Amino acid sequence: MATPIGNLADITYRAVHILQQVDLIAAEDTRKSSILLNHYHINTPLRSYHSYNLRRETPKLIERLKQQQAVALISDAGTPGISDPGYHLVQACIQEDIRIIPIPGPSALITALVASGLPSHRFVFEGFLPQKKGRKTRLEQLAREERTVVLYESPHRILKTVKEMHEYFGNRYCVMARELTKKFEEFFRGRLAELANYLESKPIKGEIVLLIQGFNKRE
Repeated sequence: MATPIGNLADITYRAVHILQQVDLIAAEDTRKSSILLNHYHINTPLRSYHSYNLRRETPKLIERLKQQQAVALISDAGTPGISDPGYHLVQACIQEDIRIIPIPGPSALITALVASGLPSHRFVFEGFLPQKKGRKTRLEQLAREERTVVLYESPHRILKTVKEMHEYFGNRYCVMARELTKKFEEFFRGRLAELANYLESKPIKGEIVLLIQGFNKRE
């Protein structure tokens, strides 16, 4: 089930109703999810489900589902299964022939892409770049990608990533979207070198979506 990426009003009537009706909510971060649930007066039991406990928790959730309990899977924000451990539970449900019902809603990826001005009919989503092993190879591959490239990045790593992309991609056009749907929502549009200068001039906060123009053979 998708949940708001920032603005708590960005949730469907269907999602609120189901969160009130299910037997259990499996959440990536129960502290963050509690803010949303309290806002909508949802008292459904909450259980932690993240990358560090999925091996232990997945069998427990599967057992509940086999007992005909309804479990809602949510992430910190947006649509679960996108750069979070949600797909492990989906795979486990498929193997056990347990019905999966997707409840659509917000996604930082799509929200940033449609407002970026970059071509959106063909794009590639890379999530977070590898931090060490394989990072150089991935950057070299993406530098030749002709589709719009979309990445997630954290505020304390964004400057390093932008500088590396400038090195591998050249001074390509890019868009940085951050604090989407929140009070201080920001879109920076320009070249990678300009974005690097901007990031050096001021500290930034909030989760970031970085979009880079695809490789153009003629250029």
